Amino acid sequence: MKQKPSRYHPALVSLHWLLALLIMLAMGMGTFVLKEIPNTSPEKLGALQGHMIMGFAIGALMMARLIVRLRTSHPQVASTGSNVLNLLGKGAHVGLYLLVFAMAASGAATALQAGLPQMIFAGSAGSLPDSFAIYTPRVVHGWIAKLLMALVALHVVGVVYHQFGLKDRLLSRMWFGQR
Repeated sequence: MKQKPSRYHPALVSLHWLLALLIMLAMGMGTFVLKEIPNTSPEKLGALQGHMIMGFAIGALMMARLIVRLRTSHPQVASTGSNVLNLLGKGAHVGLYLLVFAMAASGAATALQAGLPQMIFAGSAGSLPDSFAIYTPRVVHGWIAKLLMALVALHVVGVVYHQFGLKDRLLSRMWFGQR
């Protein structure tokens, strides 16, 4: 029987950290920038363009990450010594994948309903609605963002618990080096 590696595949590690950065930027942009720019402002289209490009990149990179995850060997599951915490950790990881895909899909659906691709990328005339909340996918996008932020926070708490509470060097598994 082949021994499990001590670290994740370098492609998976790269995708993990790149996606962590992009997701934080996209959520920060949505929460603190887009929300504050009125839809009547000429700056809004540029901000939406950046947010949309980032969202599409995140969706594509998450698909690549899922494929790499399914096709490469990975370390043994890190145990906390508690079945409840182990189950919570597994659920959190699955939830992160599902929520990021749902976030990308709800963002794309909002953009399509609002005609944003034509306005932003094709230069077609059009105006933004007074509020994107008239689109159901946008409302869903906002709720997913809140859930995703909470799950990311739980993920970080879990990593800190493993790294400093259990002292099991969990972070080294999601870093570069000899597998």
